[in-house]
Amino acid sequence: MAPQGTLARRENLLGMNRSALVISAALAIGVAAGAGYWFGTQRPPANQTADAAVAPAKSAAPAAAGAVTVEAAKVGLQSLPQTITAVGSLRSDESVTVRPEVAGRISNILFKEGQHVGKGMTLVRLDPAINQAEVQQARANLKLAKSKYDRAVELSQRNFISGQAKDEAENNLRVAEAAVALVEARLAKTEIKAPFSGVIGLRVVSVGDYVKEGADVVNLESIDPLKVDFRVPEIYMQQIQVGQTLTVSLDALPGKTFEGKVMAVNPLVDAAGRAVVIRAIVRNSDTSLRPGMFARVKLITRDEKEALVIPEQAIVPQGDEQYVFRVVDGKVARVKVEIGQRRDGKVEIVKGLGPNDVVVTAGQLKLRDGMAVTVLAANGPASAAAPAPRDKADTSSLPLAKS
Repeated sequence: MAPQGTLARRENLLGMNRSALVISAALAIGVAAGAGYWFGTQRPPANQTADAAVAPAKSAAPAAAGAVTVEAAKVGLQSLPQTITAVGSLRSDESVTVRPEVAGRISNILFKEGQHVGKGMTLVRLDPAINQAEVQQARANLKLAKSKYDRAVELSQRNFISGQAKDEAENNLRVAEAAVALVEARLAKTEIKAPFSGVIGLRVVSVGDYVKEGADVVNLESIDPLKVDFRVPEIYMQQIQVGQTLTVSLDALPGKTFEGKVMAVNPLVDAAGRAVVIRAIVRNSDTSLRPGMFARVKLITRDEKEALVIPEQAIVPQGDEQYVFRVVDGKVARVKVEIGQRRDGKVEIVKGLGPNDVVVTAGQLKLRDGMAVTVLAANGPASAAAPAPRDKADTSSLPLAKS
């Protein structure tokens, strides 16, 4: 038999093990109860989960079945003249550098620089002394030749000289007459006159200068009217005609425009730039324009009074072709158009639309041919172009898609 002390120790150990098991079981039950409570409070009810799963389908259904909200504009009529813009230079209507035709020393200058002179006014005189002496000599020779001719005629009538001698005397008379005309013309050339009315430029000679034939003296410019020369690409050649109107603006005179007309078109196309040179005439009564100025030209090739125009954003390009979406009975139809010029956010419609058509200006990226649309009115609310089902949500508040 075991001693009594040993038995007592065994009973104490068994009692301690039972207490530990009871505590562990109590803790496990408490943890399980807490977890169950937390799971029960955090987990949504079964009907709420089902509603959440069905909600996206319900909200997506109206968007898929309803009309697309777009912005639209009516085709308008606008005065839209067809123009060609170019740059050019102003030129004098007539321009010449005054030069003497005979050599001589300048004795008088009869103009002031910048002065307006009339046609035929004497500008410069050369010293005429030598030329006057030549005239006197030629006239003396002419007088002698005429006397010899008269005598030859008288003797020929009496048959004292031959007919040849008479002809020689007549020829000498004609030569003397030509010599007088020559020296008189040279004498006249000692006075240099204005070939046309205009404004005198800056002279490059002074009194006492000896000038040779063809030496520069001063420039003379006719500046009312003025010419403007400009170039346009050869592709516009068929649109250009003599008599077309244009406007000229200049950087040197901001805010002012001048009217003009085409006076000539060069028949030769510049092979280097493939351009046509055009010359126009511009009035310059106040002489504010000057030759050599840089000019910006706007040539009006067609004065279209009632052109069909739509906003530029309505155009949907595809390759080399242009399309628009036209709204017809609550649906859109994709229409091919031909466009003309663009100006101030508008584009001209040459072919494809009528004056009463309505075209989509925003939201084209969502559209396909034949789709129903809801046009967004100018005051905010959408006007339904196609009725939506009653059990579906209103789609007028859908965000607008920008093209």
